[in-house]
Amino acid sequence: MLRVLAPIRKPRMTTPTDPAQMTAEQLLALYATRRLSPVEALKAVMERVARYNPWVNAFATMNPQALRQAGESEARWAAGRPIGMLDGVPCTVKDLLNIAGFPTRRGSLTTDPTPATENAPAVVGLLAEGAVIIGKTTTTEFGWKTPSDCPLHGVTRNPWNPQRSAGGSSSGAGAAGAACFGPLHIGTDAGGSIRIPAAYCGLVGVKPSYGRIPQWPHGAFSGVACAGPMTRSVGDAALMMSALARHDLRDPVSLPDDPRDWRAGMDQGVAGLRVAVVRRLGFEPPLDEEGEAALQVAAKLLAEQGAIVEEADPELPDTRAIFSRVWGVAIARIWNGATEEKRAQLDAGIEEVARRMGDMSAADFLGADMMRVECGHAMARFHQRYDLILTAATPTAAFDADAPTIKPVEALWRDWAPWTFAFNLTRQPAIAVPIGLDEAGMPRAVQVAAALYRDDLAFRAARALERAASLPLANPAETGQMRAKLN
Repeated sequence: MLRVLAPIRKPRMTTPTDPAQMTAEQLLALYATRRLSPVEALKAVMERVARYNPWVNAFATMNPQALRQAGESEARWAAGRPIGMLDGVPCTVKDLLNIAGFPTRRGSLTTDPTPATENAPAVVGLLAEGAVIIGKTTTTEFGWKTPSDCPLHGVTRNPWNPQRSAGGSSSGAGAAGAACFGPLHIGTDAGGSIRIPAAYCGLVGVKPSYGRIPQWPHGAFSGVACAGPMTRSVGDAALMMSALARHDLRDPVSLPDDPRDWRAGMDQGVAGLRVAVVRRLGFEPPLDEEGEAALQVAAKLLAEQGAIVEEADPELPDTRAIFSRVWGVAIARIWNGATEEKRAQLDAGIEEVARRMGDMSAADFLGADMMRVECGHAMARFHQRYDLILTAATPTAAFDADAPTIKPVEALWRDWAPWTFAFNLTRQPAIAVPIGLDEAGMPRAVQVAAALYRDDLAFRAARALERAASLPLANPAETGQMRAKLN
């Protein structure tokens, strides 16, 4: 059975003494009163990275300038002139996004190691607010799958249990967040790649409304992909989104600029809001017993805070058929664009998906895109009746990190992302929120979604759940001792 680890209606109020375990909000409060410096915080994080990353394997590369940047932030705080809302906060960036001066390898042996010449829009947002980027985190190859391995960097492991997957494709961001390698982490999500590792690793994972956080360059999954925060608290996720969600003219689908603090209104609660518990997304996604228990606990917690909770079906078309085509064509594009020599270096599953899904006609693909629009229309109608949607986040807890990838097309909708990809098709905001630990001590989460562009409501629901049920931190000092069993 699921264990909810905090008393209902009583949030965990204790503040960690180790700066590495603090949230961004806690760090900033201490910086402001000169009780902690950005340099001290960074050193605490880097000591933890040195201790645990050899088996967690969360990083693709580290930033050798991080200590200098933390020192510059410390000087600004000493002068009473922080440059932004994240000044001096350690953060990481997934290795699908460009950081000037660093290569973007995308988890692949086939990519160019030449450093990027400009920052991705999300990175611009972090740096403009003074964040200290400590490194780039691992990703599955080109972000194509959920198992947390890639040809370039190997397996990224879950800090709750190194025998388990950290999830993907934002594998390193999930692992880094759970291991307390800084409080803020950027992931990307084309079918669940933020929310799945967040669920596996006990984090809050935000897939914002499409276009809310600009991206450039766009990748193979452009029509459904978003960048977003992965953090240990809802407050940090909303704070981070405030830095990321700014218009960038390089992204032609970026929303107009709406500078705001996404924490505003987050504590208004859910009283009076209508919440639909959804069990069908055009098909019946699988869910194990403990996942069902987590879903029931979350529904109960929202109802106890005044939400009107009932089961309902948005009557979507079969989202498996739609997303499989969108996903399959994107992967076929990767395969078809590679030379014979490079194809031999790609993850074997990429070839399997490309051969099965890559021969559809243009008419078939355009038909799938029209069905995607129909999904968005159906959800818009559904949200005329319901403010929020509550679903499971994943069908199971994190699976074996060393398990081979078998039948990836079926695994997509059966084992990996059956609860998440529908919201990429509809482009609406969705947040994974941890609820408790299962019998094996692994995190379980649920997902809350709101109507397109109502990211504020999704944050309110996530905050309400966080207030009622919180997890302890992962303890790599204990789980890391299991490393010997892996050899």
